[in-house]
Amino acid sequence: WPLRPGREFSTTFVFVYVSKSFDYLYLMLVRNFQPPVNFIKGRRASVSAEPLSMEDDVTKDRVIHPKTDEQRKRLSAAVKEILIFKSLDQEQREYVLDAMFEKQAASGEKVIELGDNGDYFYVVDSGKLDCYIKVEGEEKKVATYDNSGAFGELALMYNTPRAATIIATEDCVLWALDRQTFRQLVLLTAMKKRLTYETFISSITIFKELDNYERMNLADALQAVNYEAGTAIIKQGDPADSFYIIEKGTCVVKVKDTFSSQHKNEEVEVNCLNKGDYFGELALLHNKPRAATVYAKTDVTLAALDVKAFERLLGPCINIMSRNVTTYEKQLADLFGEVSLEDLRR
Repeated sequence: WPLRPGREFSTTFVFVYVSKSFDYLYLMLVRNFQPPVNFIKGRRASVSAEPLSMEDDVTKDRVIHPKTDEQRKRLSAAVKEILIFKSLDQEQREYVLDAMFEKQAASGEKVIELGDNGDYFYVVDSGKLDCYIKVEGEEKKVATYDNSGAFGELALMYNTPRAATIIATEDCVLWALDRQTFRQLVLLTAMKKRLTYETFISSITIFKELDNYERMNLADALQAVNYEAGTAIIKQGDPADSFYIIEKGTCVVKVKDTFSSQHKNEEVEVNCLNKGDYFGELALLHNKPRAATVYAKTDVTLAALDVKAFERLLGPCINIMSRNVTTYEKQLADLFGEVSLEDLRR
C-alpha cells in the first residue's frame, strides 16, 4: 500500500507477507496504519488483530502436546525450511514444536475453507493438498502442496477470514499450531529479532554504508547460529556458503603452514575475532574456496547470512570488504613472508 504524506498514524506493527510458505516475510513498523477498504476485494472488511506487546512473555502458559521420538523427528524435518521458524532460537523452536500436534486429513477433506475464521497454522508432513481461491465468483486452483509447505498463516496474522480453501487430494499428515501460540511466539519473536539485529548491525562500522531500509532487510535475513568452543565454523579449502558476524564470544583464525618445511601443514593462528567482527566475506566476494579455518575459541553466537542474501543485500559494502584483502595479506606476510591468499587456496 502506498504511504502518502499527510496520512495520520498511531503506533502498530504491520506484517507484510509475500508468497506461500513464508518464502519472504517483511516486518514494518508504521503509525496508525489502516488498510484501504478495498484491500481484499470481495471479502468482508477485516477485524484488527489483537496487539502484540514487546513485553509479552512468550513462554507463559505453554501449550505442550506430547509426542513420540518418531513424531518429533518428523515434525523437526517438516518445519526445517519454513523461514518464519528460522527466526526462533533453539529454545523457542522447542516451544513451538511442543505446541504443535499431529492432524490426519483424509482425501477430499477441506482442511480450511474460504471465509472461515482462522484457528490453526498448518505444516505439511506428508500428502498432497490443493489450494483454491475465488476469482470472479469461480473457484480457481492456484497452488499444490506436495509433501511439504505450510499454510493458514494470514488469517492468524491479521485476524481475518480464511483467504483460500485447502483440500486434501490424498490422505495427509499435518502438524497444527494454535492461533495464540503462533501469534505470541512466532510473530512476536520475529519482531524482537528484527529490532535486536537492527540495533546490532547499526553498531558495526562496515554497515554504516547501508541505509535504514537496507539494514532492515539485512536484519530480517540474518540467522542466529551457535557453536561450542573448539568447533571449526569454516574450514580452509572448503566451498563458501555463508558470511558470519560475531554476536557473542571469541573466534580464532588459523591457516595451514604450507611454506616452511619444519612445520609443514601445521595450523598457525593469524587473528582473533570478537563481538562485532565478521569473517567469511572474501570467499563469497570472489567465489573462491575458504582461505582459512575459523574456530570458536569460546562458545559463540553468530549471525549468519547465506550466499544468496549476501549478494542481494550487501552490495554497498562490497568495496569496503574487498579492501580487507590487503589487511589479511599483511597478516600472512608478518608470519610467512611474501604470500597471498591465493597461496592458501591451492
